[in-house]
Amino acid sequence: MRRMHKSAAVLLGTGIALLCGCDRHSNKETFYLVTANVALPYWQTAAAGFNHAAAAYKVTAKVVGPDGHDANAELAELQKAVAAKPAGILISVADASVLQPGIDAAVDAGIPVITVDSDAASSHRLYFIGTNNLEAGRLSGKRVADNLKGKGNIIIFTFAGQPNTEERLKGFKDAIASSPQLKVVDVIDVKGDPRLAFDRAQELLAESGPKKIDAFVCLESVSGKMVSDAIKRVNATDRVLIAWDVNPDTLEGIKAGTINASIAQKPYTMGYVGLKALDEVFHNPPQHLNKNYSADSFAPYPDFVDTGTSVVDKSNVDSYIASAEAGK
Repeated sequence: MRRMHKSAAVLLGTGIALLCGCDRHSNKETFYLVTANVALPYWQTAAAGFNHAAAAYKVTAKVVGPDGHDANAELAELQKAVAAKPAGILISVADASVLQPGIDAAVDAGIPVITVDSDAASSHRLYFIGTNNLEAGRLSGKRVADNLKGKGNIIIFTFAGQPNTEERLKGFKDAIASSPQLKVVDVIDVKGDPRLAFDRAQELLAESGPKKIDAFVCLESVSGKMVSDAIKRVNATDRVLIAWDVNPDTLEGIKAGTINASIAQKPYTMGYVGLKALDEVFHNPPQHLNKNYSADSFAPYPDFVDTGTSVVDKSNVDSYIASAEAGK
């Protein structure tokens, strides 16, 4: 066999490198995940997915956000990220009215933005990656209706004004609409403070007679453990508690029987898929970044990527605990 000419070998090697994408990425490419509450285990799981995708692509990932539920503080973090001129931004929207101007400013500056977990549908973001929150709310409502056999008083804990929790609330109410004897007595905004959930649950557990609360529903992840602790303190084993997400203490509550079930999302997947999506946009940018692709039948992007939802209860909680251990 004749020896390949050196210049031909170099060209062939370059071609192979281009085909496999070996030289596509650089650690100078920086992607941001802007979270609604960076201290929550939920967002730490999302950050793990984001960071793992960045490591696989050999790009730089930065995770930022306030330590509490504060939309204005999140906007400040978004604005800092935009000023750094990153390759792309993934953001969960704590309050669309507060964060939409910042998202639009980022896109107008040429920075791709994809929303995750909680959307700002009217903004210039490219698309949304996360849970079908309307359907997830319906899952929660169906679980309550089945357990209460269509009759009882319900308390809901939520983050008021956050797009994803508002959709969950609507889905929940849709699911119980056909059971007129199921009554939502109050919807309580916990404002990201788990102590508020504990205190209110304690007060409500003292109600009896026609005012007795039969079910507590948490449409966010911070209040589940607190309500579970309040129920455990007074041994109110006849109450139904539906939590949200699969924080370790939530899984422990399901296993112990103080939490009937939890609606599980996939934050790791949101972070992982989100970074890969941003990377694709950065390397193959559209002609018009701020175009409304949801109204385009030939759009290169989806309007919504559903990362999945499931119900966790005693029948499958062990598999979720094992999965969490394996992912550490």
